[in-house]
Amino acid sequence: MQEYKFLLDIALILTLTKALGLFSKRISLPPVVGALIAGIILGPIGFDMVEPTGTITALAEIGVIVLMFQAGLETDIDELKESGVAAFIIALIGVIVPLLGGFLVARSINPNIMEDIFIGVILTATSVSITVQTLQEMGKLKGRVGTSILGAAIIDDVLGVVLLSVITSIGSSTGSGFGPVIVTIARLIAFILIAGIGGVGVYRFFHWLEGRGMRRRRIPVFAFAFCLFLSFFAELFGIADITGAYMAGVILCRTNAHDYINRKIECVSYMLITPIFFANIGLKTTISGMSNTIVLFTVILCLVAIVSKMIGCGFGAKLCGYDGREALQIGVGMISRGEVALIVAEKGLKVGIMPEELFSPIVIVVVITTLLTPILLRIVFADKEEQTA
Repeated sequence: MQEYKFLLDIALILTLTKALGLFSKRISLPPVVGALIAGIILGPIGFDMVEPTGTITALAEIGVIVLMFQAGLETDIDELKESGVAAFIIALIGVIVPLLGGFLVARSINPNIMEDIFIGVILTATSVSITVQTLQEMGKLKGRVGTSILGAAIIDDVLGVVLLSVITSIGSSTGSGFGPVIVTIARLIAFILIAGIGGVGVYRFFHWLEGRGMRRRRIPVFAFAFCLFLSFFAELFGIADITGAYMAGVILCRTNAHDYINRKIECVSYMLITPIFFANIGLKTTISGMSNTIVLFTVILCLVAIVSKMIGCGFGAKLCGYDGREALQIGVGMISRGEVALIVAEKGLKVGIMPEELFSPIVIVVVITTLLTPILLRIVFADKEEQTA
């Protein structure tokens, strides 16, 4: 019977993640928070009912690939063009400041420079979903600030994927000096060029499928197969598989069927693999090894995660001509790390450049920044009359 226990494990994960996900939504929090808590409850911190076995881990890996594929499909190229230079500057400085901040905090307790840099890379992530939801509720999404946040978040995703690919490739390679760095960058450029050239053919193939009147339900199957193929292709180049998944989504995001593809992929994602991915994060979270030093590190990292995005993105916004209040609003809108940081941390853990003892603090940072963002957004977007009332 033990060989079939994974069926019970999956049933428990799906039931609890959906139940807590619905509860999170009722109190205006993203479902990812509920899914994380479900994994923590089922894991060693809670009732220790589920172990991250091979089946759970494999499904979680597919889950992260699907999430990045969806992120690529949802990339708005036109929005990116409209945001232009301002969004790029906001995103770039909003990546540099958290990267340095995370590195310096990790450096204070961890002697491995590659692992310390990776902690900084995790802090560069931005999950804009909670910001979008909050701004929509307040009617502020379509304004100048909302558009800038969306554009900067898209560029932030691209920069984050590139950073992740570079650092994981360097961290898993042997050798010292600038050799691994040069080789990694050369691999990344070669992958992007080859995938981009091949992507033109794939893009035309999907247009041909649409023109032939092929049943639409078959198109998502070809799209998902393309995503998995490009993920595998990325690994052959020594690049993170999620880079391939994200690029597959970007290639298909301009096809006429991209909304339909995303809806069908979302069905599979919502019903099975995404809940397992987030629950798997919770299953790996422990507090048994959290010494006083790690607790202090967690507190400082949370503060750095919040302040570094506010300063970095806010300063970038000021450079682009936004006033002080708008710059603060943009900075706050980029605080939430959400699923993006979890994806990065999980990938680092897999390739061995994410210290296991620092994994739990990262999960705590994700939860806190996700909880704080909607609260801070309502404060910084409040009308002056409301603030003085």
